[in-house]
This record gives sequence, structure tokens and C-alpha cells, in this order.
Amino acid sequence: MQAIYTVEFCLSIPYNKKTTLFEEERHKRMNLLKKLMEPVDMTEGSPWQKIVLFTVPMLIGNIAQQLYNTVDSVVVGNYVGDNALAAVGSAGPILNLLIVLFVGISVGAGIMVSQYFGAREREKLSATIGNCITLTAIATLFVMVVASLIARPLLELLKTPESIIDWCHSYLLILFIGSAGLAYYNILSGILRGLGDSMSALAYLLVSTIINIVLDLLFVAELGMGVNGVALATVIAQLISAVLCMIRLKKMQYIFDLKKEDLKLENQYAAKVIQLGLPSGITQAILSMAMIIVQSLTNSFGEMFIAANVIVMRVDGFAMMPNFSFGTAMTTYAGQNVGARQPERVSRGAKQGTLIAMGTSAVITGLILLFGKSLMGIFTKTPELVELSRNMMGILAVGYIAMAVTQSLSGVMRGAGDTITPMWISIVTTILIRVPIAYGISFLTKTAELPYGRQECIFISLLVSWLLGALITVFFYRHGKWKDKAV
Repeated sequence: MQAIYTVEFCLSIPYNKKTTLFEEERHKRMNLLKKLMEPVDMTEGSPWQKIVLFTVPMLIGNIAQQLYNTVDSVVVGNYVGDNALAAVGSAGPILNLLIVLFVGISVGAGIMVSQYFGAREREKLSATIGNCITLTAIATLFVMVVASLIARPLLELLKTPESIIDWCHSYLLILFIGSAGLAYYNILSGILRGLGDSMSALAYLLVSTIINIVLDLLFVAELGMGVNGVALATVIAQLISAVLCMIRLKKMQYIFDLKKEDLKLENQYAAKVIQLGLPSGITQAILSMAMIIVQSLTNSFGEMFIAANVIVMRVDGFAMMPNFSFGTAMTTYAGQNVGARQPERVSRGAKQGTLIAMGTSAVITGLILLFGKSLMGIFTKTPELVELSRNMMGILAVGYIAMAVTQSLSGVMRGAGDTITPMWISIVTTILIRVPIAYGISFLTKTAELPYGRQECIFISLLVSWLLGALITVFFYRHGKWKDKAV
């Protein structure tokens, strides 16, 4: 059959070429996205590049995670009032104390998964993941029952003002009863990160964060549900993120198996998860107890200062995110390379990652000092509250560089299997340094006009604990036994 080339056909050739080029470009972008979603093998390549590649999506995810609490505070502060803002914040230390089981399992899971992944031990990796899923179910049931029962007595013990205690209690009750989403997202995202996949956890968290914001506005601004609406929105959003993580994990069975037999608790794996995670859980518990002790002092300064403390802690949450992200990245990095028996690479990555973390925190410190007042104004329209919050935030600013050192090097030690040393450092800096300094300054500055002392004691004590914590961490990183640790 003879080919007939029409004018229309000839004119269509450039278009087809463009279409082909477009399809090729789109194909390249899809391959890039697919590559980003794949687990990151941190045992080869440039250490700092792998650390940054892993940290950036996780940082975005941590920022999104922080938005849960921040959006809650912004919504209640603007639509309900400063008292509601104080109520949500006062509940925070108790919430952190009663979810330490989730923290412990998450840390233990991340360490074991990263090391078994680095060592390419499929059977042990599969059993570890299965045991973590079962342990999380047990921990969730415990929190739902026990935490719900003791929430009110703890609030009363903290001398929570009568004007906000009912709001605090109902807020906590909803979060504890619906804690399954919080538990499974944290544990499953920890497993994903241990496998080198920080992108998936990020994507799912961003989705649930958007849902949380929409539901906050719907329940509080439109339906007038107040503090209860904020808690319900958080529970629903967290549950969605947990479900998405589970779906992603099931699609990664080219790396591990997820059979019913793996869900059965085995002492070899369950005990090891608890052993590795328990120090971090204890650390979280101690930090939370210290926060509760300090919160009791904070409550004595009145509702205005309580609200200011909430605002500062919300901004602090964002400022600290890079440090926490680098810390988690260093845990995964060290875990994979310890599993691959590359100690020199661990040390090189620790130095590079810590320096990058310090530089990032230095930039954040500058931004806080420059735009502090504007940041505080997001939460409240009360001028006195904005000014008080800004002044308190200014005290903490320099401390974030010190925390970059602490979190990064502690992450390396945890990844190597040494979770005890970071635990003791936290105990010393929090219990033996921060609490005595806070109450000491409060006592020494008491006057007739200031019966409880100066409010700055809360944040000066925190800054001092951060600075000394960094020095202690550097010492134990250089002279500790973390290099000899392995799963």
C-alpha cells in the first residue's frame, strides 16, 4: 500500500515530537519521584549527602507533625480564647508522660530495623516488624485504659486552674481513647525510616495534617465544639496517617515478609525492642515528669503566663524540628552502617551531620530573633501576651545550636545500640540541672510584688540545661563505649 503524506500529516510531525519529548520528561519526573520514595541505603555514597537526603523529607514531616499541636493552639486561641489556649497547653506534659510506651517501641523498632536492613537479614527484619506491630497493640490498650483513669488526678496534682481544668481533662480523654492512630503512626513511620524510607511517612503526614486543619476549622469555628473539637480532629487525622503507613509497609514486602507468624511475640525480638527502646521511653518519661514539675511552677504564675508558655513551646516545637530530624537521621545512618560493619563511615557521617545540623539551627536562631513578635502574633491578638511570649522566646534562641549537637551525637549513639548513655544525659540535664535551677531562681527572686519569683526562671533553666547537655554529650561521644554496641 502506497503511503500518502498529506499537509495535515506533515504539520503534525513537530507536534508529535513535542509530545514525545513531553512524555519522556514526564517519565523522567516519575522515575525521580519513584526513586525518592524508595528506601535510602546509607551504607554507601557521600555520608553528608545521604544524611541530608534522608533528613529533608523527614524534617518537612516533623514540621507537619508539629502543625497538629500548633493548629490546635491557633484555632482555640483565635476562636475560643486565651483560656482555651492555656488549657490545651497545660494538657501537653501529661500527654507526653502517658505515651512513653509508644516512644520506647518506636525507638527500639527503628534501631533494630535499620541494623537488620543494613545487614540484609530478611528473616530477622520480618520478625522484628511483626513483633513491633503486636507490641504497639498491647501498649495502645494500656494507654487507653490507664491514662484515661489517671488524667484528672494528675491535672489536680499540678494545681491546674479551676477555670481550665475541665477543658484539659476532656481534651486528654479524647486523645487517650483515640490513641491507636498516634501509636501506630509513630511506630510504623519509625519502621519506614529504619528501612530508609522517610518520603512515605512525610507524604502521609502531610495528608493527615491537611485533614487535621480542615477538621479543626470545621469542629471549632463552624460547629463550636471548642477544645473537644480540636482533640477529635487530631484523633481522626492521626488514624488516617497510621492506615496509610500500614498500606505502604505491606507494599514493601520485597524487602521483608509480613506473615501471621511474624506477629507472634518472640522473646528474641520483642525483648530486644523493649531493651533498646526502654531507655528512650524512660528518658521521655523523665523529661515529661520534669515538664510536669516545671508546669506546676508555671501554673503558679497565672493564666497569662501559662498561655505565653504554650505559645513559646509551639514556636519552640518548630525551632527544634531540624535538631530532632537530624537526630533521627543520624540514628538510621549509624544503625545501617553499624549493621554493615563500617565504623569509620559512622564517625565521618557523625561529624558531617552534626556540623550541618548546627548551621541549620544557627539560621533558625537568627529568624527567631528577627521575627519573634510576628510569630507570637499568630496565636493571639492580646498585645501583652505577644510581648511576654517574645521576651521568653528570646531567652531560648541561642540554645538551639547546642541542641543540634546533643540530638545529632545522641542519635549516633542510639543507632549504634547505645541507648543508655543518652538516657542518663537527659536525666542529669533535666532532673539535676533544669528543675533545681528553675526553682532556685524562683526562690531567690521572690519579692512582695513577685510572690513566686521571676517568670524568666522557667526558660533560663531550660537554656542552661541545653548548653550543659551539649558539653556532656560531646564528652561521652568521644569517650563512650557506643562503638562497641550492636544488635
